[in-house]
Amino acid sequence: MKLTCSKANLLKGVNIVSKAVPSKTTMSILECILIDASTNEIKFTANDMELGIETKVEGTIAEKGIVAIDAKVFSEIVRKLPDNDVTIESDKNFQISINCEKANFHISGKSGEDFSYLPYIEKTDYLTLSQFTLKELIRQTIFSIADNENNKLMTGELFEVHNNELKVVSLDGHRISIRNVQLKEDYPDHKVIVPGKSLQEISKILSGETEDEVRIFFTGNHIVFEFDATTVVSRLIEGEYFKINQMLSSDYETKFIINKKELLSCIDRATLLVKEGDKKPIILRISDDNMEINIQSQLGSMQEDIDIEKTGKDIMIGFNPKFLIDALRVIDDENVTIYMVNPKAPCYIKDDEQKYVYLILPVNFNTAVN
Repeated sequence: MKLTCSKANLLKGVNIVSKAVPSKTTMSILECILIDASTNEIKFTANDMELGIETKVEGTIAEKGIVAIDAKVFSEIVRKLPDNDVTIESDKNFQISINCEKANFHISGKSGEDFSYLPYIEKTDYLTLSQFTLKELIRQTIFSIADNENNKLMTGELFEVHNNELKVVSLDGHRISIRNVQLKEDYPDHKVIVPGKSLQEISKILSGETEDEVRIFFTGNHIVFEFDATTVVSRLIEGEYFKINQMLSSDYETKFIINKKELLSCIDRATLLVKEGDKKPIILRISDDNMEINIQSQLGSMQEDIDIEKTGKDIMIGFNPKFLIDALRVIDDENVTIYMVNPKAPCYIKDDEQKYVYLILPVNFNTAVN
């Protein structure tokens, strides 16, 4: 095999597929990037058996071939090469040479035949949306997946398609994040659970441009994202997702509208008095046209008032400040509407069309106030 690519194109390809290289594995072949120049295209592939990424790399092929190369070593070499054309050659013993200007590297590769290729997916059933929309959907929900494996379902996000609507849901036992987006046309119904890790890596690769599209294919065991010159295949999480609609309620005793930026800044200031790992709640006292925010910790206390537009009952309620911050940060509206029932029931931050719904469980603050 012999091929030539610009350093920029090589680096882009390596950066994309490296997201599917496992950090720990007992299978050394999975630590490799497959360089496939056996056809008229140069393709890089990485696969950790849960997430697989393949991307096309622009360049010229002098001799066709295929070889697997250690991802970490290859990535570091490419990153530190001069900004010029790079020639990569491998012989029948999978010895690889990488040459750029006066820099010449010689490293051992592996047979491409041993590599775990991406599973074959029948690409018939798919939907299309913009890369910007998908990137936003992930950004606005991914923070509320669970970060431990105790409940596998909570480590993923629900992707539910019904007619011309895509719903994305995440939860961790303390909060729920829901985003609904209108699609340009009707699609067959689908309900799959996508690993959060896969979505986080996909989000890093997406351009985020509104004019750039991504096609999403559904199968029984996998979901496939195709965009630009890249294909991402993720294994799905098996199981029946939580019955979200049974957890949601439209009842409320207190409703208020508040400036989002003002509320976010205030809570941000309050957390200055909370040490990392300290579970001190923020306490909201909501009365007519005013919300008083309090926090007390070993470092001190803080109190601040914010103007609101309230209907319904006065209420005093406590929350983990991080949960409020996470939700508010990803809402783009100038003002937000917050619904509450009582100090022990979930609060809802949602817009009138319910394009977004954030449910947050309160915390018991009786002992924290004293």
